[in-house]
Amino acid sequence: MELNTSNPTVKLVEYTDAHTSQLSNFYLPQVQLEFTSLPIDKINNPSFSNSSIHVVIMSNNEPVGYFALEDGEKVLKYSDNPKAMVLTSFSINAEFQGKGLAKLGLKLLPTFVNEVSPDTNEIVLGVNKRNTAAINLYLKSGFADEKQIYEGPKGPQHVLHLVL
Repeated sequence: MELNTSNPTVKLVEYTDAHTSQLSNFYLPQVQLEFTSLPIDKINNPSFSNSSIHVVIMSNNEPVGYFALEDGEKVLKYSDNPKAMVLTSFSINAEFQGKGLAKLGLKLLPTFVNEVSPDTNEIVLGVNKRNTAAINLYLKSGFADEKQIYEGPKGPQHVLHLVL
């Protein structure tokens, strides 16, 4: 897979079966799997709400990343805003990390959410306090830390907010 790193074309698209093969080959180091899940594991999770959205980060028409936008009861863990969605399972395939693609993908998030879920006015997420790289990425991408902590299954998480 060649990647034009000097000027990548990055876009967010809803997952379709056409992405399955490439997302099945997604690789994350074990240290990152402590904080997130592989895309196919999330996509095939039977508890995932039908009204939630699987999102693929594309660079030069190649799937390089993934995250989910979830609604329903999961939102209540992070926010009392009925128009919020939770961003979960954000990851960039290891071979594409360090190229700024995560930040570019997150910059597109407000426009993407406005198109696919126009009633949503906030994105919230929980990020493990030990995952400083992710915390810094989200803060640099416009998320705000309102000093809320959520006790997650793998330890305390900062709850970050992005008002749309």
